[in-house]
Amino acid sequence: MDLIAWLVVLFLSIQCSVGQVNTGCLKWTQRGSNVCCDICHPGNRLVKDCGPDPSKLCKPCELGTYTVKPKEYSCVTCAQCVGAQVLIKNCTATTDTKCGCKEGLTCGNAQCSFCVEECAKGFEPTADRSCRKCPNGTFNDKVHQKCKPWSVKCSNPNEVIEAKGDAFNDIKCFPVSVHPVISTKAPDHANPIWPVLLGLVGLAFVTTITILIMMILVKKLQKGKKKKTSTKPPPIRPPTDDPRTLIAIECSFHEAQQEQGSTCSIESLDSKDSSEQLIA
Repeated sequence: MDLIAWLVVLFLSIQCSVGQVNTGCLKWTQRGSNVCCDICHPGNRLVKDCGPDPSKLCKPCELGTYTVKPKEYSCVTCAQCVGAQVLIKNCTATTDTKCGCKEGLTCGNAQCSFCVEECAKGFEPTADRSCRKCPNGTFNDKVHQKCKPWSVKCSNPNEVIEAKGDAFNDIKCFPVSVHPVISTKAPDHANPIWPVLLGLVGLAFVTTITILIMMILVKKLQKGKKKKTSTKPPPIRPPTDDPRTLIAIECSFHEAQQEQGSTCSIESLDSKDSSEQLIA
C-alpha cells in the first residue's frame, strides 16, 4: 500500500514538473500515505493541508476574488472603482482591480483607494487633501510632491550662487573661472616683526631727510631777505689838515647860514692854532 502511494506521488510530481498545472498544490511534502501542501499554485487558495491527492489540496479563487499569498484558506474580494475613480485594469485571480483618478485628481495613497486634488508645481499636498503654495525658502519642481528646501550652496565647487530660488525652482548657480591662488603668507619660521621694524626705520629716515632739506631752504630764504632790506651807511670822511679843505667846509656852512640871515667867518674855528695854521 505504501509503495502504491509513493508511486502515485512520484507520478504526480513528474507530471507537475513536466506539465504546467495551474490548479492544486504546487509544492508538497510526503508524510506517510498522504502529502501535505506547502505552496499552492498562484491564484489558488488552500482547501486542506494534507491528503492523498495534492491536486485537491488547493482550489482556484472564485470570480471577483484574488490572492497573492501562497498558502491561504480564503481569497480577497476585488476592489471596485467608484466616485472619482476610473477603472484601469480588471481584477484577476492573482491581482486586485487597478483604479485611477479623473483628470485634475490623483491617487491619495499607494493603493489608490481614494482620489485627491492634484497639486501643480510650486505647490504641495496638505493633510486635509488640498494644495498650498510652497513656503518661502522651499520649492517643488514636480507635480503633487512635497516642497523641498533651497540648497545652501552650489553642487559644483567652481560655481557661485547667482540668484535665490523660488516656489518652482532651486537656487541658480553661475560658473566662475578658476585662477591659481598665490599665497602671500609668510613662512611659519619667519619672524613677523621684522617687516614692521624695517618699515618704521625707512619712514624715520625719509622724515629726517625731509626736515633737514626744509631747514636749509628756510635759512637760504632768510639770508636773501636780509641782503635786500640792508642799506649802506654814509661814508665817514677822515680828518684832514688841508686848509683848503677846512675853508671849503667853512664856506659851505657860510652859504647855509646866509640863507638863514647869518654871516660866514673864519673866526668860527675853535682854536687859535687853527687860525695860525690857516694864515701860514
